[in-house]
This record gives sequence, C-alpha cells and structure tokens, in this order.
Amino acid sequence: MKIKKREKAYDGYFKINKITVEQEGQTFTREQFDRGSAVCALVYDTEKHQYILTKQYRIGSESELVEVVAGMIDEGEQPEQSIRREIEEEIGYHVNKLEHLYTFYSSPGGTTEQVSLFYAEVSEQHGAGGGSAQEHEYIQIVRYSAQELIDLETHDAKTIIAQLWLKLQQK
Repeated sequence: MKIKKREKAYDGYFKINKITVEQEGQTFTREQFDRGSAVCALVYDTEKHQYILTKQYRIGSESELVEVVAGMIDEGEQPEQSIRREIEEEIGYHVNKLEHLYTFYSSPGGTTEQVSLFYAEVSEQHGAGGGSAQEHEYIQIVRYSAQELIDLETHDAKTIIAQLWLKLQQK
C-alpha cells in the first residue's frame, strides 16, 4: 500500500485526514482519525498498598468509565513528562518510580493514536487531583487492592491491558 495524497478533512478539537492510497493497481480513499499520542499509567500507592484509578465521563463511550490515569502528550513533551503531569493533574501525586511497560496502537484500523503504558509508584498525595478545569475534566479518584483491580470489569482497553500485566506479575 502506498499513500498517494493526504488532506485535512476536518480540523477541530479532533482532526480527520482523507488519505488516498494505491494498492495492487487500485486507488481508493480512507478517513484517518489523527488522534495524536497518549500516555497512561497503572499507579500504585506504596504507602496504602492500593492501585489508584480514575472515574470520569468519556464522550466516546457516552458513559462514565473507571480507567488508569491517562492523557494526551502535549507538543514538545516526552511520554515520561506527559504521564508525570497527568498523574499530578488527575490524582494529585508526585511520581517516585516510573517504568515503561508497552506502547501500542489503540485502534490501528482508523486512528493514528499510539498509547504508552507505564507502571508508576507513588507514596504521598500533595494535591486534590480531579483533572484540569481548563480541559473540562471532572475526575474522581478510585482505589483498589490488587485483587479488586484484577476482578474489575471494564470496557476500557488500556485498563484491561494494565489489569493483564498486573495479573501476570501476581504469578
């Protein structure tokens, strides 16, 4: 497959490209959701021995979801900087230890988004968290034991990946 042409089809809060491709002599177009890159972290409080997740309304699912701390990488940031910022904004902790686990495409059939998943250890909450009012975030903090997190039913892919990683660590 060869990309012949790329043009912006929509340039709002989200961006959509119209891509013209050629494959085996055929030329056709596809829309591509240009989402940018994201970060997320499974956060463990080493003092309370609990995993800290967030609960917030998500427009894509049109529902509240419990999920690992997550956000977009801002221009000029490295993934490690972004996830440290997101952890402070969303749950009010400084990071003591940070380990990169995986980088994956969230939905490669139509979106450019790559997600970097981290494991983070924290020990002292210095702020309230709750997200950025500027970004209209209203985030609740939720805490789970390891087993409660493993047993949690969620429809969020990045959280499911974090749960599976945790389950593998328990063996």
